[in-house]
Amino acid sequence: VDQVLLPAEFRRLPTGDHVIGFELAAMIRICRSDVLRAAIAREHIDHRIDMKNFDAAVDLPHRFDRGDRRAHELALHFVAAISCASPRTSEQVVLSRVGRDLYEKFFRNYTRKQWGIDPSQLDAQVAARIPVRTNRDDRYFTDNFQFMPNHGFTRLFENMLDHKNITLALGADYRELRKHVSFENLIYTGPIDEFFEYRYGKLPYRSLRFEHETLNKEWRQPVAVVNYPNDFDYTRVTEFKHLTGQNNPRTSIVYEFPQSSGDPYYPVPQPKNAAIYAKYRALAEQQQNVHFVGRLATYRYYNMDQVIGQALTTYRKLRREDSRCDQSTNIKHHSARLLQRV
Repeated sequence: VDQVLLPAEFRRLPTGDHVIGFELAAMIRICRSDVLRAAIAREHIDHRIDMKNFDAAVDLPHRFDRGDRRAHELALHFVAAISCASPRTSEQVVLSRVGRDLYEKFFRNYTRKQWGIDPSQLDAQVAARIPVRTNRDDRYFTDNFQFMPNHGFTRLFENMLDHKNITLALGADYRELRKHVSFENLIYTGPIDEFFEYRYGKLPYRSLRFEHETLNKEWRQPVAVVNYPNDFDYTRVTEFKHLTGQNNPRTSIVYEFPQSSGDPYYPVPQPKNAAIYAKYRALAEQQQNVHFVGRLATYRYYNMDQVIGQALTTYRKLRREDSRCDQSTNIKHHSARLLQRV
């Protein structure tokens, strides 16, 4: 890497909870390598759900107790899922998985707060990310590997950028920097509509406002994240000690307030937005040596492991192209030497 050019939008931002989850052991070997130089905090972190509050909210039958052989059948009967062969909206996805009752109690209002629109107007891919199980496994994620960086994500990125071949430019517009810096390949991770100066109009993004609070008590809640689908303006409260494993008589929490303005975090998956993005993608495919990577640049709601996988795929592609160029150059040089001998 010769240069890393970062636009003004890149700065240290407050974030909610993020656990790196992978199914593939190969991804973990990469994250443990010297490339990231960040030790893993614990061998496994389970992101759990408070099942007691869940049971109280939905009034589950007592026969759902652990060990009940008919628990699976009872669960299927309880959720009374509404059949939908090919769900197109988030509402249809949730109804086809858990039925009307749980949809109204947990999903509909939460989605309205998070996205600013009704689930019936949101693409199916959003709700399809949410795991649904008919058992007592109270983990939110079931990935084989779930980790946190040993010293946090800020230190992880500081270590990644701490290299003699990397120049970090903050508070700068990359379009101005491009006039003064040459490159063989540009990897762009910002909003794709901004890259093309909003030629087809602005794409909508959702943002978040974070309110941090430190409490003079050891714990505030029973699990790392508590969602509030029907009450308050915030969607969830995160208590970080559950994830970091710290021991302290005080605790820190953060409230998340979704909003339409601010730093772009989430692309809004709707058919009309997909049509606009398709025009920008066509422009992107015409660019020479410019690679669009990540949520904002590809306008997709990726999980963290998916973004890392996309970045690694892009890296391997560029490396193969470099290898082919080197081989081609070596062949030309070898042919030239043979001609000289002849």
